[in-house]
Amino acid sequence: MIEKNWQTTKPTIRERSKLMFNNDLFSDVKFVVRGGPNGESESKQVIPAHKFVLSISSPVFEAMFYGELAETTDSIELPDCDYESLLELFRYMYSDEVILSGSNVMGVLYLAKKYMVPSLADKSTEYLQENLDPSNVFSILTSAEKYEEKNLVDRCWKAVDKQTEEAVKSDGFATIERSLLETVVARDTLNIKEVNLFKAVNLWAANECERQGLTTDGENKRRILGESIVKGIRFPVMKEVEFATVVIDSRILTPEEVFAFFKYYNSALNSPLEFLESVRSGFHDDNIHRCRRFSRLQSVREYGWNYGQGRADGIYFTVDKDIMLHGLCLFGSEKNGYTVTLTIKQTGTKLPLASKTGTFPSKLLQYADGGYYGFEILFDFTVECKINTRYEIEAVISGPKSGRGNDGISSVVCSGVTFTFTGNANSNNGTSPGIGQFPEVMFSMLPKSHKDLK
Repeated sequence: MIEKNWQTTKPTIRERSKLMFNNDLFSDVKFVVRGGPNGESESKQVIPAHKFVLSISSPVFEAMFYGELAETTDSIELPDCDYESLLELFRYMYSDEVILSGSNVMGVLYLAKKYMVPSLADKSTEYLQENLDPSNVFSILTSAEKYEEKNLVDRCWKAVDKQTEEAVKSDGFATIERSLLETVVARDTLNIKEVNLFKAVNLWAANECERQGLTTDGENKRRILGESIVKGIRFPVMKEVEFATVVIDSRILTPEEVFAFFKYYNSALNSPLEFLESVRSGFHDDNIHRCRRFSRLQSVREYGWNYGQGRADGIYFTVDKDIMLHGLCLFGSEKNGYTVTLTIKQTGTKLPLASKTGTFPSKLLQYADGGYYGFEILFDFTVECKINTRYEIEAVISGPKSGRGNDGISSVVCSGVTFTFTGNANSNNGTSPGIGQFPEVMFSMLPKSHKDLK
């Protein structure tokens, strides 16, 4: 009930406009939408509005009511939105206020985009960013990509990378589109045990079989997933017991693939696998160790290490126990990137065991007594380094001056493994056991049954 002479008690235009929100007074258009104030999905609800207020807030409404093809009816049905979301759109148009919640924010974002109200779209994406967590990240990511909200998309992927284990267990992951699943599986920066990622993918495939009315068997699951997703799972980094108890039971792999993996685990495979053998770079596992070469680090301000003209930095090393080499850390400098070709090979052979080329941005990395600006380079697959065998590491680097290591230690014991570093004859950029590049070697132990314990 509107009080008499209400205009005299509302001294500002904002107060008077706010009073008109969801009010029949002076209303010249009504919107019919599904749902109601209490969330009834089947019912229809009417929201009164005012063409003038909507039109000065949205160019879409302006065209709808005052354009060449203006609506002539005073009742407009909107089947693509719900009562709660449209009410909040109108609340914002009348008062610059909005009440966002988990149940309406997606709908509000959709309407803000549809009716070209960018300030409301910004408020919606801010709300989503502030309330982003592993339980809702995939549902938010889907909408963020649909509405081309790049900043929100980036935030979602960072959350997926940081809390992968929790994110893939969410209800939202179970219902994502196959294309998004393919993107997730291909992502190197996930922080998750590979067997747990496979469990989530297998569950997704089983749910999709049920949704399509298919028998939940290995053949149907593999067909639904497709080869790119199956081949994106890094089965070689799983423990043999995980492979035997989880992967085989899923029946997604063919008998020939299963047979090849058992030969692989027992060092009897003569041909390469068709699956990546490296741990994902985002996975932080206590089993991955870092051998630190230097007792003193120097920043680029203290002593800049130069690059150019195709010169190479190199080092030899041997180990007193069998290990798996994942990659190396290199020095860089703050806010700079470096183009690098990194190779490792066994001394006396021509072909590299692994090689990686790319451009890598520097970030602050932790070291024993502080940190340094540099970057990690992980090979696409781990390299088995055998006891008392000499290996050559070589990097051709292009970029600005970097920091360097000093007072290098020729023999370092790390996690029970003794690394012995000697000079590489091909190192013509100055790196040696005592100075230069390669501050850290990233490795894991090679268990008794080759890749992992049975």
